[in-house]
Amino acid sequence: MGKTFVVFKREYLERVRSRWFLVATFLGPVFMAAIIVLPTLLAARTKSSSNVANVIVLDATGTDLGARVAKALAALSPTSPPPRVSAVAPDQLPAAEDRATHTVMQRGAEGYLVLDSTTLSGKGAEYAGRNATSLVDISSLTATVRKSVLDMRLENAGMNPDTVAALTGVKLDLKTDKITDKGRQAGGGMSSVVFGYIIAFLLYTMIALYGQNMLRGVLEEKTTRVAEVVVSSVKPDQLLAGKIFGIGAVALTQVFVWVVCAAALFAFGVQAANAFGGPQVAAAGIHMPTVSPLVGVALLLFFVLGFMLYTSLFAAVGAMVSNQEDVQQAQWPVMMPLIAAIIFLAPVIANPASTMSKVVSWIPFTSPIIMPLRMSLITVPWPELAATLAGLALACWGAIWVSARIYRVGLLMYGKRPSLDELLKWIRMA
Repeated sequence: MGKTFVVFKREYLERVRSRWFLVATFLGPVFMAAIIVLPTLLAARTKSSSNVANVIVLDATGTDLGARVAKALAALSPTSPPPRVSAVAPDQLPAAEDRATHTVMQRGAEGYLVLDSTTLSGKGAEYAGRNATSLVDISSLTATVRKSVLDMRLENAGMNPDTVAALTGVKLDLKTDKITDKGRQAGGGMSSVVFGYIIAFLLYTMIALYGQNMLRGVLEEKTTRVAEVVVSSVKPDQLLAGKIFGIGAVALTQVFVWVVCAAALFAFGVQAANAFGGPQVAAAGIHMPTVSPLVGVALLLFFVLGFMLYTSLFAAVGAMVSNQEDVQQAQWPVMMPLIAAIIFLAPVIANPASTMSKVVSWIPFTSPIIMPLRMSLITVPWPELAATLAGLALACWGAIWVSARIYRVGLLMYGKRPSLDELLKWIRMA
């Protein structure tokens, strides 16, 4: 046990004292907040281009739809050159498109819009232009044509489009509160979804990141022949246990710092929103989801057991291979369950109580990520939670048992990557 602690202490202190660990630990929350908040702010400020209305409208409908669309586009972008409407017969439309294409090529317009019988029926329209790849511009053009067609239909039916828009344009914001066994939690609806997604993604990131760290570390010690010196004084099982506990303690330290920093940033953000946003923001009810001590312990257990499960498997992979080229292929069987867990995040968030969500949260290889997500969204019965933890602990023990035997033999084996039969022989030999 003393030698295991020595390995644990070395692995922990060596990584915690590194410059990259300090930078990632203390700047990680700031970076995560930036990549979450900045895209949202930028997307909210993104508007259509200033010359979105500089188009040629080819109206082959025989109605005033082209004029309606041109008027709406001019109102949408007052600084843009006004649209030019050209009424054409359906049989003359190909020639008109050729002329419009030539005009766009000479930069006389940004593009041209074709309105025909399919547009009147509400099925679609056609647009070609230099900004055809601009999603915002195409969305603005689509909304303008759709509204113009709808207004024309309402007028033909004897209804006032403005009156219909006033009656149907109701923007309803549904405030959601979560109710648990302990009562009602203010603002616990969408905040619980965001909190659960962050927890699941954080667990995935830490397991994948430090699992890869374990793999690279084992491979480096093996290729540099350091392992041969170490195993002469430390048993491979003790070496593996010390590495797992040491790297796991580093991950827990980083997560703890991230949680504290995230809570501080959240509190600062709420105060800033209430101070600068006025009473409307203050009344919006920005809340941090509450986590009971038992749920917190369960989340910690899922992280620890899941981390031990995957890091032991990554260590076995590192002992199996002898060069960087084999790492990419050998690690895929370990990475696939992690990737599968991420794929199931969206369906689980959509319905955390479904049969699929339950089954995925019971599988030991996906439960470290999916079950904490479900626990953040709904109240999971404790018998189900205890059974899932027991299954994960059993799978963790099995993975460590197998990985220790592969690690014991593979750490001193060089050459080509072993086959499945050779791995089974290693397990039996150890």
